[in-house]
Amino acid sequence: MATKKSTKKKIASKKAQISSWKRVELARHPKRPMMLDYVASCFDDFMEIHGDRHIGDDGAMPAGLARIDGIKCMVIGHEKGRETNEKLRRNFGCAGPEGYRKALRMMRFAEKFKLPIISIIDTPGAYPGVEAEERNIAESIAFNLREMILLRTPIVAVVIGEGGSGGALGIGIADKVMMMENSYYSVISPEGCAAILWKDRKYAPDAANAMKLDARSLKRLGVIDKIIKEPMHGAHTNPTATSKTLKSNILEEIKSLSTESMDKILEDRYKKYRRIGEFIN
Repeated sequence: MATKKSTKKKIASKKAQISSWKRVELARHPKRPMMLDYVASCFDDFMEIHGDRHIGDDGAMPAGLARIDGIKCMVIGHEKGRETNEKLRRNFGCAGPEGYRKALRMMRFAEKFKLPIISIIDTPGAYPGVEAEERNIAESIAFNLREMILLRTPIVAVVIGEGGSGGALGIGIADKVMMMENSYYSVISPEGCAAILWKDRKYAPDAANAMKLDARSLKRLGVIDKIIKEPMHGAHTNPTATSKTLKSNILEEIKSLSTESMDKILEDRYKKYRRIGEFIN
């Protein structure tokens, strides 16, 4: 028994020593499980729904109805794609205005039928192209932030890889926010921060380590609620075990929220985001 405890302590110690930049690299690992991988392994009867009812569909933001352990829910998230053609179709997980408006349409559908919302975040950021700007990407994200605060249904968000800027926040307002152990959540990418502050992208590792973008730092700062453990060398080394852990954590939060009144959930959600950014001199 003592040997098992000692081994667990050593593993925990090794995990704690992993730098923020190394976690960014693991979050971007090409074999890391993506949103639709987790949908297939954690949920049943997933039925994707398309389109924002304004412009069109967005392959970077799949969304649809599903069940998790028999509980009906709405699943929304970013999908990067695995092969080259799919990456292009999914726009590397960078959603445009249509994606965020589709996500909000799905959320309002969930609110109408009292379904919990599961938001799966994995994006380097929202798509910054000219056409996205023409169709007002910033407004679509800002509108989502306001509306998600007011949605009368439980929301659980989990960052499974990259949680970049407004692209992540656009579906990230939630009652419970979780992060996979080797993911990151940040206002800007390490490369973007390095280019601004050091005038050179080669300082990205220094930026990552300074930005407190890893799960442990964000948990300590109160930005997220829970860290989901991964296998020693990352989720891609044992996707089956990682899926089981993710599923059990999502279920735990959904069941916990289902015991509370909607008025209390909304009040707690409001207080949660009011607290972020507070500091004592």
